[in-house]
Amino acid sequence: MLARLMTTAAALAVTAGAASAEYTLHVLHINDLHSRIEPINRFDSTCSAEDNTEGKCFGGVARVATKINELRDALTAAGENVIVLDAGDQFQGSMMYTTYKGAVEAEFMNAIGFDAMAVGNHEFDDGPEKLAEFVNAVEFPVISGNLDLSQSNLLNGLVENHVVLEVGGEKIGIISALATDTVETSSPGDAVIFQDEIDALSADVEALTAEGVTKIIALNHVGLPKDVAIAEAVPGIDAIVGGHSHTYLSASDPDRAGAYPTWVSQEDGTLVPVVQAYAYSKYVGHLELTFDDAGALVYAAGDTIVLDASVEEDADIVARVAELAGPIEELKNTVVASSAAPIDGERESCRAVECQMGNLVADAMLDRVKDQGIRIAIQNGGGLRASIDEGEVTMGEILTVLPFQNTLATFEATGQQIIDALENGVSQVEEGAGRFPQVSGMKYTWSTAGAPGSRIVEVMVADGDGFAPIDPAATYGVVTNNYMRNGGDGYAMFEEGMNAYDFGPGLEVVVADFMAAEGGSYQPYTDGRITQQ
Repeated sequence: MLARLMTTAAALAVTAGAASAEYTLHVLHINDLHSRIEPINRFDSTCSAEDNTEGKCFGGVARVATKINELRDALTAAGENVIVLDAGDQFQGSMMYTTYKGAVEAEFMNAIGFDAMAVGNHEFDDGPEKLAEFVNAVEFPVISGNLDLSQSNLLNGLVENHVVLEVGGEKIGIISALATDTVETSSPGDAVIFQDEIDALSADVEALTAEGVTKIIALNHVGLPKDVAIAEAVPGIDAIVGGHSHTYLSASDPDRAGAYPTWVSQEDGTLVPVVQAYAYSKYVGHLELTFDDAGALVYAAGDTIVLDASVEEDADIVARVAELAGPIEELKNTVVASSAAPIDGERESCRAVECQMGNLVADAMLDRVKDQGIRIAIQNGGGLRASIDEGEVTMGEILTVLPFQNTLATFEATGQQIIDALENGVSQVEEGAGRFPQVSGMKYTWSTAGAPGSRIVEVMVADGDGFAPIDPAATYGVVTNNYMRNGGDGYAMFEEGMNAYDFGPGLEVVVADFMAAEGGSYQPYTDGRITQQ
């Protein structure tokens, strides 16, 4: 795969005909905002007003609005063609979503003036009902081409396969796909039927081409690896604007995860640029595409633009955000504990290795129910959404780490079911999947040498002052969150758990109470409970 990816310089070297092309389109884009309505700190958590005043914060919708308006106004004034796209996951990630359930995100997207949005998996977190409310509230199309919604009385006719935008006298086709594992990572319900991403996108390209549309952009929420596979496999796609994997692509930053754009070669040598702009409102992407007379892409370039303190916040939006934040500010600002050091909850850590935040949350879960005969805690890494800085810890910070309003869930499972759960958890590490298991009361070793489903090498369960090998035939008390207990993130084996109780206290309360009970400052740590061969 990597051999077929080309750097920007290499790709541009084969597009010498760009000067004779007659149509240029500028695509401004974001993805995975995750309700970061207010500015964020360097840990992607809500930034304090003091730090924002001191210029230490990034993003927030007021900066997103400023940058998009600034770019769009300048380009339009110069006679350029511009569209503004969102690759999904506006929902979930802060108290703004927890409180207003998508209404705030819709309001600000309308104010900014988006032209189209892809459905993200987290748009289904509160079921099809909240997605339907959101689509009815926004003033632009929300699309997803691989969803069969014919059985949904809520979404059928609301979410379309694709949209055609008229820009500068040209038709721009926007198609879209949503990750098929959304049935495991969110709550779309039985009436939303998923189709293969490549098959669905190929059909939409054919339909648009038959209508005479020659310029087609895929606005996907499937993650960069899948976007690369789509770019290779679907002729007729001119560019892909993606999300879901929170990948930081850049043309200028050496600390990037990949090039902006990342070029992918199809079998016939056609090159397709793929872009993404990290997450959490920290960047706006700007992709420039130039097409020849026949509609073939002959040039692409651009970069992600960091929204740091140098980007002035839109004053009207700042005022509106403050108004909306009023009712929840007191709760968010309540100091519940302190930490002796930063607590690492980064996506790259918690979805691949033992991480400090995983240990904190799993330890807190187990501590809460240890008197109920529970011996093992398992928390999905994808449920941990931010880090926490050193010093005072507010309830708002904990809610940013744990925004899903999950409750504590206990049940009994056999040792074999626990082994199967760990196998599921490490089965998609290469893709950065959120199912990676953070644990307490146990330790395990896994290996990438095995195929998914046969990677767990050893599992040990806490036994007195030491650990003993797990017994596949024995029964163990397990604590997790209600999302996983009901089969989320591929943990279908937990649905078979005995004596299940899914209605414990909120996970954020459990963690806040655990940290507060520490007395002094919580000391983040890892102790080797998860090892990789």
